[in-house]
Amino acid sequence: MKKLAFYLLMAVVLVSCQPEEEQKYTSNELEYALYQGSEFDYQGKVNVRELANGSLELSIVLSGKKDAGEYFFPTHLHFGGFDSPDAPIAHLLNPVNIKDLKSETVLGPLSDGRNLTFSDFKNFDGHIKVHLADSGPEYGVILSVGNVGNNDNSLDAFNREMITVCSPYLGN
Repeated sequence: MKKLAFYLLMAVVLVSCQPEEEQKYTSNELEYALYQGSEFDYQGKVNVRELANGSLELSIVLSGKKDAGEYFFPTHLHFGGFDSPDAPIAHLLNPVNIKDLKSETVLGPLSDGRNLTFSDFKNFDGHIKVHLADSGPEYGVILSVGNVGNNDNSLDAFNREMITVCSPYLGN
């Protein structure tokens, strides 16, 4: 009986010494569609989730042709809608890996110095573009694109012919 009591006491001590698992996210989450932007068949979605510390995490998942090679599609958060001419880059997002077609970025300060809260992001005038390459003529090839924030992200509002080539420069 002493052994049983000892083991129970030890179990209580071990459980009480375990750090509480911190919740990584709040319940605040948004989802936006990413539409096919060129003859390359890539589309997907971007999830915006608020972290417990108030930061925002942007997760992109595309569907399309994967490859085992080492290649990454540059991905940017831009100011303005996808049809805004010379839309400057608001934030460089982590590139989409061709192996799994995923990207995850914790959003830092924008190129204009602002830090967006979840509420700010819901009202943000922006869009996301996934490019074929980070320079040269392939930079102008938009694999996938979608408005975010307060811009219309519906399929009805999407017109591939209206996608503008964006400015490769940071800043507003």
